[in-house]
Amino acid sequence: MAKYAVNPDAVDNARKLIDARQYVLDSDWGEVQPRADDQNAYLDKHSWQEYGAWHLGLTDGAGEETKARYAFVLGDFRRIHRTALIASVYRASEWRHKEVELAAHDLLQYLDAKTGLTG
Repeated sequence: MAKYAVNPDAVDNARKLIDARQYVLDSDWGEVQPRADDQNAYLDKHSWQEYGAWHLGLTDGAGEETKARYAFVLGDFRRIHRTALIASVYRASEWRHKEVELAAHDLLQYLDAKTGLTG
């Protein structure tokens, strides 16, 4: 099983996007998450660093400028999706990637606090 480290650039990017109100609160993540064509189109116009800033996990041992390096995408390359954060919490928890799980959970709580979704 792959191991992941938390990508601090993604945490920073997510917080900045949330602060700038660049988020989607209700979406079907299975339908809107970036597919291979979307990723390739983004990489045609952006750097690997910019691409990486959308991914909460860094795959241990994967090459620096490869898609395999990045996991747990947080949005559609324009906005953070709340459902992407939920999916990241769930997937990381399911596969026992505790650091990624907690980072995604913290971002979800941050988004909910900023948008008044806390109880």
